[in-house]
Amino acid sequence: MPLKALRNFIRLESSGGLILMMAAILSMIIANSPWAEQHAQFFATRTAVVFGSFSIDKALLLWINDGLMAVFFLLIGLELKREVVEGQLSSRDQLVLPVVAALGGFLLPALIFAVINQGDPVALAGWAIPSATDIAFALGVLSLFGKRIPLAVKVFLASIAIVDDLGAIVVIALFYTSQLSLTSLAVSVAGVVVLALMNLFGVRRTAIYIVVGVFIWVAVLKSGIHATLAGIVVALAIPIKTDAEGHSPLKKLEHALHPWIAYAILPVFAFANAGVNLTQVGADQVFSGISLGVALGLVFGKQIGVFVPAWLAIRSGLVRMPEGANWVMLYGVAVTTGIGFTMSFFIGSLAYEYAAASYNDTMKIGVLAGSAISMVWAIVVLFIATRQRPEKPAQVSVR
Repeated sequence: MPLKALRNFIRLESSGGLILMMAAILSMIIANSPWAEQHAQFFATRTAVVFGSFSIDKALLLWINDGLMAVFFLLIGLELKREVVEGQLSSRDQLVLPVVAALGGFLLPALIFAVINQGDPVALAGWAIPSATDIAFALGVLSLFGKRIPLAVKVFLASIAIVDDLGAIVVIALFYTSQLSLTSLAVSVAGVVVLALMNLFGVRRTAIYIVVGVFIWVAVLKSGIHATLAGIVVALAIPIKTDAEGHSPLKKLEHALHPWIAYAILPVFAFANAGVNLTQVGADQVFSGISLGVALGLVFGKQIGVFVPAWLAIRSGLVRMPEGANWVMLYGVAVTTGIGFTMSFFIGSLAYEYAAASYNDTMKIGVLAGSAISMVWAIVVLFIATRQRPEKPAQVSVR
């Protein structure tokens, strides 16, 4: 069952990546067309929910980034819990390789960005932007090669992405939190306690968890902590154990959400956030510290940060090479992790939420350039790798 769930995850993410790409391209076309202003004005439209003296008033873009992306993080939380409890991250042998690769791939791009932007404290807020990986795009690249890429390699990439997303969650919670409202924070903590008690007493109706989750989302939104984290909290509370009839609330919700995330929510996010008016982009923006830091972090930081620790772990005998893979293929997978796209856009929108518009524009240029170069580079490397016979890794014991 865990392997079947992972197969479905990879299939949906791969096909969803193609729709994501089309949404991004359409956004870029419109942003450079006579309809660019209407496109920007549409997502700047204010929309409010009012209940007596209580209200949430946001631009449509922020409803997408704070609201729809909370649903995306709900799915990430469900996948993370399933993988840790009974999936590819449930044992030491399966955990070591993706964790060491993901850690390297998270830290080195951030270091590259920080070194390039060390003289600009506003720009430096975006240090985590190149550390992200867009799993839908990355698996979409692997899907171009069909069965020539072994399932174990796709599982390796998916596991890296899950650990990578966990790192993003920690970063958002610790570094992208505005001034705290202790009252709202206390209300959200009370909601979390309710979720924990529901889980403890065996409540299995997911609808009740979602209702409490919406309550927590509103409280977290008002507290100053980014509201998407509410999705993670709700996911971790939903029971995973199967009942007498073999039904798992967590797996049922994950199965229901995944198509909506892959085919609707992420493409909408990309359409709303990916557009950059290239006619107004000058050399100073293309070669700014932000765009260079993001692009170089994605292209070089990710591939080196992922591949070198993985190579050391395998060569040392700590872990085995993924079944059916060779070193060139493993390197190609490391290159695909440089496709940051939606997750990089998301972290960038938080980093420069209160900065001048030029910071967001240069961030987007870096994300688009770094992701595009990584995608083309990965396709070339994987084409070479799939033309080779897989190396037979040395028969080493797992310590």
